Amino acid sequence: MSDIAVRVENLSKMYRLGVINNGTLFRDIQTWIALKRGKEDPHSKIGEDKYSGDKDHFWALKDVSFDIKQGDRIGIIGKNGAGKSTLLKMLSRISAPTEGTIKIKGKIASLLEVGTGFHPELTGKENIYLNGAILGMKTRRIDEKLDEIIAFSGIEHHIDTPVKRYSSGMYVRLAFAVAAHLDSDILIADEVLAVGDAEFQKKALGKMQDLSTGEGRTVFFVSHNIAAVNNLCNCGILLANGKLSDISYDIQKLTFSYTNNNVNIINTLKWKNEEDYKDFLYIPMSLEILEDNGSEIITDISADKNYIVKFVFYVKEIDPSLIFYFVLTTSYKEVLFITCPQDYFNSYKPNIGINIIEFKIPKNFLNAMEYTISLGLYIPTLISYIDPFNYDIAIKFNVLHTSRRHPLGIMGDITFPDIEWIINN
Repeated sequence: MSDIAVRVENLSKMYRLGVINNGTLFRDIQTWIALKRGKEDPHSKIGEDKYSGDKDHFWALKDVSFDIKQGDRIGIIGKNGAGKSTLLKMLSRISAPTEGTIKIKGKIASLLEVGTGFHPELTGKENIYLNGAILGMKTRRIDEKLDEIIAFSGIEHHIDTPVKRYSSGMYVRLAFAVAAHLDSDILIADEVLAVGDAEFQKKALGKMQDLSTGEGRTVFFVSHNIAAVNNLCNCGILLANGKLSDISYDIQKLTFSYTNNNVNIINTLKWKNEEDYKDFLYIPMSLEILEDNGSEIITDISADKNYIVKFVFYVKEIDPSLIFYFVLTTSYKEVLFITCPQDYFNSYKPNIGINIIEFKIPKNFLNAMEYTISLGLYIPTLISYIDPFNYDIAIKFNVLHTSRRHPLGIMGDITFPDIEWIINN
């Protein structure tokens, strides 16, 4: 186990629903001894799959095994209820396994829930010392790190305020700063980073990257933000219904497989104004995606064909300050591009009445993935405007696999353009 930081063997966790014992102390002792010896519960039903569960039992994790090397950044993904948080609680030694073993090399710092490990009556500074003491650090060592922790958290003005008065974002900032800067070999971060703002999330992800590559720390990261998992992690664990579905050092391939196999994509190929917008000077009427020849699309889109995005709107009165634009995003909420008519026609002005504009999505451009095209409408002279990231006016479509094949086997790219090469031997 020289380079192995964490070894998990046949790990299972069972919860009892409502019933907390077998009815008698003697039967409870028999069950406890049997499980301790790795034997079957003598009071379980004969012939049943012990992981199937029943009305009184629920298996949150079922026979999970894996090895993690020192310095790895592991992204743990899966649907809600897949067992991700249960796994992290057992790795953090907060919860004991029902079956199996966990072997850990080094100290662990965990961020599982907002405010975990903080005493609400103590100030932010006092909680830094408290967390350091829990990790076994001496006061002198915490003194050396104190200024760095406070600066990273960005809450210098509130560091002497009791944390019970902190917002959830301030909690997360301080908790992450403490966990990342104190002496630990393994950092465990659950979905808590979703509470922080975008700037701090980027800062935190960069810090975790530095801890792993620069200091050789192992990082476990749970998030539903697949883009963050792809950017941070070098390997991934996919859980499904409490079982280990897949583990891979090709994180892009793993996340791509998860998002395409586990997300039910509902195509919305046309948006139509149902009297939702009627008081604007510019009224959006419809937004749709069509075949290159103008015919409607029945289900999915092929990567090998051209498509047209058609926008119809009505103009009551000309306003030269109008800016309307379209945003193409992935199912990860990553922006692929933003485009508007003014990009190509500086003097473009709509006419009073019905206007129709179109733009083309070229073939061999998008990879197999789910995409959303949303409308943004900005009129500085009006109070109201349409934010494209609210997806109020949007169409959603699924691009099927392209007939072309990448020689490297890479499938996680957002785009797969048909690049023209010129080769002079």
